[in-house]
Amino acid sequence: MIPGPYGEWGSRKYLISSCDASLKRMGLDYVDIFYSHRFDPDTPLEETMGALDQIVRSGRALYVGISSYNSQRTREASAILKDLGTPCLIHQPSYNMFNRWVERDGLLDTLDEEGIGSIAFTPLAQGLLSTKYLSGVPEGSRATKGKSLDPGKITDGMVAKLHTLNDMAQARGQTLAQMALAWVLRDGRVTTALIGASRAEQVADCAGAVSNLNFTADELAKIDEIAQDEGLNLWARSSEEV
Repeated sequence: MIPGPYGEWGSRKYLISSCDASLKRMGLDYVDIFYSHRFDPDTPLEETMGALDQIVRSGRALYVGISSYNSQRTREASAILKDLGTPCLIHQPSYNMFNRWVERDGLLDTLDEEGIGSIAFTPLAQGLLSTKYLSGVPEGSRATKGKSLDPGKITDGMVAKLHTLNDMAQARGQTLAQMALAWVLRDGRVTTALIGASRAEQVADCAGAVSNLNFTADELAKIDEIAQDEGLNLWARSSEEV
């Protein structure tokens, strides 16, 4: 995002200038995928998708994707892009045990029907689904910085849920982060997961999730009982826009 009226959301001016600025920062001629990260209720969808089409046709990107679009808007965006000849390749929704809007919305069914892949982001709920918060909020953690994880969400009740989930993960031979990733990937309609690791050891730990992606019906039922939607979707304005 950049200052000014065209500094975010989905206008043609923003998307193309944002792509150009990103390419300049990275020193690249093009990227593999360029996303419209949020549905813009104040810009015609045809303009947003038209900008994505222009970005591909101009050689700035090979493919396009969308992020945080609900089922209705995803179908509309997909139809526009197909007509333009630049089909939507992938959708990037926020999704984890504590952020389940895609289930209520039926997004995975929509993506399956439209032939669009999905790459779930925040699968660890901004680090909440790791061992970091088992004793509360540690100093210097994401929650203390007041950015993407509200410390008010880390109540005694939440910590108790995390301990129960951690016990389940250990029984499965996994870390809590590995089980959380496996849970997101349990459904074949989720193509992959985007982790927000900051250290090499976190990457190695997360990669270990693929060693056990299977859940019993009892495990899934227990997770559903423990981990429900906790209002962690920071992108709700986009995904709930109709």
